[in-house]
This record gives sequence, structure tokens and C-alpha cells, in this order.
Amino acid sequence: MTERYIGLISGTSMDAVDAALVEFNADGPQCLMAIAHPFPESLRQDLRTLAAPDWCGNLDDFGRLDALTGDLMADAALSLLARAQVPASTITAIGSHGQTVRHRPDAHPPFTLQIGSPARIAQATGLTVVADFRTADVAVGGQGAPLVPAFHRAVLQHPREDRVVLNLGGIANITHLPISAQAPVLGFDTGPANTLMDHWIRHHRQARHDENGDWAMTGQVSEALLARWMADPYLGLAPPKSTGTEYFSPTWLQTHLATCPGVSAADVQRSLLEFTATSIARAIQSHASNAARVIVCGGGVHNGALMARLRAHLAPRIVESSSRHGLDPDWVEAMAFAWLARERMQGRTGNLPAVTGASRAVMLGGIHAP
Repeated sequence: MTERYIGLISGTSMDAVDAALVEFNADGPQCLMAIAHPFPESLRQDLRTLAAPDWCGNLDDFGRLDALTGDLMADAALSLLARAQVPASTITAIGSHGQTVRHRPDAHPPFTLQIGSPARIAQATGLTVVADFRTADVAVGGQGAPLVPAFHRAVLQHPREDRVVLNLGGIANITHLPISAQAPVLGFDTGPANTLMDHWIRHHRQARHDENGDWAMTGQVSEALLARWMADPYLGLAPPKSTGTEYFSPTWLQTHLATCPGVSAADVQRSLLEFTATSIARAIQSHASNAARVIVCGGGVHNGALMARLRAHLAPRIVESSSRHGLDPDWVEAMAFAWLARERMQGRTGNLPAVTGASRAVMLGGIHAP
């Protein structure tokens, strides 16, 4: 039986809402169409303020942004359907990740918070919405992240090749897919990918990202900065673990820069790129040393300089885009939340306890009818 779902996600970069129309049939999930639905600049700035670790706003601000983000998610789904010329009646449900504004799995008590009112999405689209995927895993002792490794296992595990799937979003995360389908899958956040590089170039060049890493490659690596960053306690933690932009934040960056005065802006950008590549490579070498292939998705796959440094650090492993495996790297996470919504609608568990550290497998997400 063929089914269609929509997956929605806004990542830590807040550059757009990724929306994917996914069809499920006997051949597995196929992305029929995907779009990057733009953020209004005022909403993006307000959400960045809300997500900052030193936010001191009020509940009225929070409620307003929850509603506006839900409206944005609904607009993304409706725009996708219009572009695809697909009637809403053919869609089983929407899986909406929402926008993460806090992720504190190690707090007491632990919590994770994504906003984007699913009730408003359901009412605006007339479709069932599955949302709030992470909190059930946290409630049973898990990190609530990463959740996408279950999808990676479903679509990219190979019986003759040990693999790693690397997502280069705002935060980098890896999934280790062993050859044996019975062996546990490992997955965790390795540290920053694009978030600090994007922040730095926005601050110094008013650009959203460093196209192809071109600006970074005009600079030199500051070995002093790189050594400080590589000594960060998070990198030394054993998995399961997860992190976010509330930890690897502009404040984190400025605190380190204050100890190494005189480093040029271009050298900081180059050092951040090297930090991303080095921290990812160390994580793979430490926890997935048998992997023969690293399959890369997320926006960072378009940064040629970063990909080159990853290949240099990870040789002789093959490092390649997920497009080589039939998955457009820009839409893998949106597809994953369509897949997770389908798992929930069919009454199946969605988390991998070996990845998140949860005490047991649980169904993820609440179902919101229109």
C-alpha cells in the first residue's frame, strides 16, 4: 500500500523550514518533492534570541513565537503541496519536528523543548500532525537526540559494509551502521558543524554562510585555538550524548577567543572549519573505526573545503554525499521526520535506546487531529 507523509524540520541554523513530501511503498521511502520555505527575518531573529542561553524574556514572547512558528510550519506544508500539485487528501499525516529552543538532557530534571504549535499546523492544513518527538525518549532516560539514526538504519545499512552516516547541520552528528542487522546502532552529536562558522561570517561579513568555505581558506589555523576547542569537556564524554547551540554558542566562542587575542577574523573562520573536521574525525576514529564509508548529508556537504578536510582526516575511508545513495543530502532530515511520523501512526516505536541511552524503546510524538 502506498502512503504519503510530509516531514517538516527547522534546524539550528534557522535558515529555512525544510519540507519533504515522502511516498512510502514496497521499495521504501521516496522523496517526491522538497522545498526550503524561507523564514521571515524578524521571526528568525526573535527565535535566535529565544534560543540563546541567556534569554530573559517572558511567557508572552514564548507563546507568540510558538504560534508564529506553527503558522510558518503550516505555510511550508501548504506551499509544498501547491508546488507538488498534490491534494491534501492524499497525505496521511505531517511529521513536524518544530524548532528547538532548548535541549537540556543532562539537567535535573532533563528536558528538551521544540516549539511550533502542532494544533495550529493541523487546523491550517486540515491534516493530522505528529509532533513533539523528543520528549518521550527523554522521559525514559534518553538524550532525546539524535533521533534520525533509526531512519539511517532503515535506508542506508548495508550487509557487506560497515558505514557511518554524518549529518552536517548546525550541530554535527554521526550514525554508525555495523554490517550485522543484529548489532546495535551507535549515534551521537560530535560537536558543532556549521553553527559557529555561520555565526562568525554573519558577524563579520553579513553573509548567511561561508560559500564553499572560501573565506575560511583565506586564513590559517590557529593551533592555540584549535587545541583549546579540542579540549572541550563535551568532546571527551562517552556516548550516548547530545548537544546544541545553547552550549556551542556565540558566548562559548567569545570566551575562548578572549584567551587568544590577535587572531584575525579569517583565521578564526579557518580554525572553526578545522575544529569541525577534526572533532568529527576523532569521533569516528574512536567509535566507528571499522567504517569503510562515510555518507554525508546536511548543508555542510556543500562546503567543499570542509569536505576536503574530512577526506584528509578520514582517509582511506570513502567520504561521499548521500546523493550517491539516492538521498538528496539537503532533505534527509525532513524525510526522517516523515518516516518517524509514519512509525508513530502505525503504532511502532521510533527511538533507538542504544543511541539515546533510553531505558526502553517508546513511541515518539503526539498525534494532533485537525
